[in-house]
Amino acid sequence: MRFASRERAILSQFEVGAGLVPGGGPMAQLTRLMGRGRALEVLLSANDIPGDLAELYGYVNRSLPDADLDGFVDALASRIASFDKRTIMDTRRLVNIASLPSDIEIESGWNACVASMARPATQERIKELIGRGFCKPGDAENHLGEFVGQHGR
Repeated sequence: MRFASRERAILSQFEVGAGLVPGGGPMAQLTRLMGRGRALEVLLSANDIPGDLAELYGYVNRSLPDADLDGFVDALASRIASFDKRTIMDTRRLVNIASLPSDIEIESGWNACVASMARPATQERIKELIGRGFCKPGDAENHLGEFVGQHGR
C-alpha cells in the first residue's frame, strides 16, 4: 500500500529524462497500477507527480493532508495488525500472485536499464546532470522530474 502527503509528496520516474531505461520493474508495476496510457505518461515525461495527481492516477492508494498522514497510516496498520496473522499472510500472497509482475518482466526491464547505462549518449547526459547538481542534496534531487526536463535550456 502506498500513501502520500498532498502538500509534500513528489513522485518521479526521472530515468528517461536522464537517458536511462527505468529499471527495477516500473514498466510492469505502473502499468498494472494506473493503466498503459498513464504509465507511459509518467515514464516518458519523466515529470514530477504531486500527491493529489498520484492518487488520481493510482500511483498511491490515497493522498492525505500532511498533518493527517502519519495518524491515518498508524491507525490502518494497527487495525490490520489486530486481525488473524495467517489470514493476512494468505490474502497478501494471493493478491501478490494476481497482481505482481513475473520475474521475467522485472528481469527484462532491468536488463534494458543496464544496457542503457552503457550508451555514450546516456553517459554524456548523466555527466551533464551531475555537473548541474544531480545526486547531491538540494533542489535537483527534490524535484528530479523538473530538473531532468531542463536539459538544453
